[in-house]
Amino acid sequence: MATLRTLATLIAIGTLAGASAAIAAPFAQTLSLQGVQFTVKARGEGSTQDLVVNAKEGAVSYPAVKEQVDGSVTAAEVEDLNSDGRPELILTVVSAGSGSYGSVSAWSASKGHTLLPINLPALTGAQSKGYMGHDRFDVVETTLVRSFPIYRDGDSNAKPTGGTRQIDYKLVNGEASWQFKPVRTTNAPR
Repeated sequence: MATLRTLATLIAIGTLAGASAAIAAPFAQTLSLQGVQFTVKARGEGSTQDLVVNAKEGAVSYPAVKEQVDGSVTAAEVEDLNSDGRPELILTVVSAGSGSYGSVSAWSASKGHTLLPINLPALTGAQSKGYMGHDRFDVVETTLVRSFPIYRDGDSNAKPTGGTRQIDYKLVNGEASWQFKPVRTTNAPR
């Protein structure tokens, strides 16, 4: 029996190590919606990547966004999250290491032909209880959906036992910038 547990642990560690190795891969994708074309390129070594986002609408190019992300870009989606006729670009970023902590880098394409950043708030209070990474982000219609396993005291990083938490975010215009506002949090048992 101890051999089976050891084998399961090695498989889990190998799976996590494989995920970390994939993080170093460069990312390139072009997406379009509502006449705006986004080109995303990210590359780098180690725990950071240099990200470049270009956008154009017809013959008009937007100023490029250039920044360094902590982790690696692993996915890109485009959607009109607030149904205003202007698309948003949402990039999933996964940190290096076994925790694979997730975040998003996101922008809204303005009528003035600039990319306006969108803030994702940090997890707080009940949302953060049992959080140890392994996030997944999806766009479902006009909602950004974040889900992750819930860890109980004593759980190993490879074996959460507390079920799954899902947080739904809507895009709102904040005081200084666009923001993802959490509108619903649900827990599903294991």
